[in-house]
Amino acid sequence: MSALMQAAQLRLINLGQRASKSTGTLAATTVPLFTVAGGRVGITAIYGYVGTAITVANSYKLVSNPTTGTTMDLCTATDLGTTDTPAGAVLSMTSPAAGITGGTNTTVSTVSLTGIVPIGIGQIESVSAGTDGEITWTVFWIPLDDGATLVAA
Repeated sequence: MSALMQAAQLRLINLGQRASKSTGTLAATTVPLFTVAGGRVGITAIYGYVGTAITVANSYKLVSNPTTGTTMDLCTATDLGTTDTPAGAVLSMTSPAAGITGGTNTTVSTVSLTGIVPIGIGQIESVSAGTDGEITWTVFWIPLDDGATLVAA
């Protein structure tokens, strides 16, 4: 029996386009992860895969930094290092007001209760007040405006 739809096609229909970007070794810095251009996009899901353990106390969050307008937190700043976050943990958030949670599960959580968070032209950034480790963030998105794109920064 042949498959009528491939896995990538089903993912595209259900979650939208996909992009990934590593933070590199985390430090007290802001790292551009994704660039939004040409119009607004809707984030349907986002998760982080911890490649190197996070062991230093910190304050960490993701933000949307629009070209025009006010920077918006995509999650509450969370300490990922006081209680170590091991390599292989998957980080997610359940709403923009929630903190990042981690564990060893591989569930992809949506970032809002409605399933879509609108993001304007600008960047999605990783903001760290000082830590170690590395996270690769994967985002699924759909264009809300004709011509809108999201790519790794």
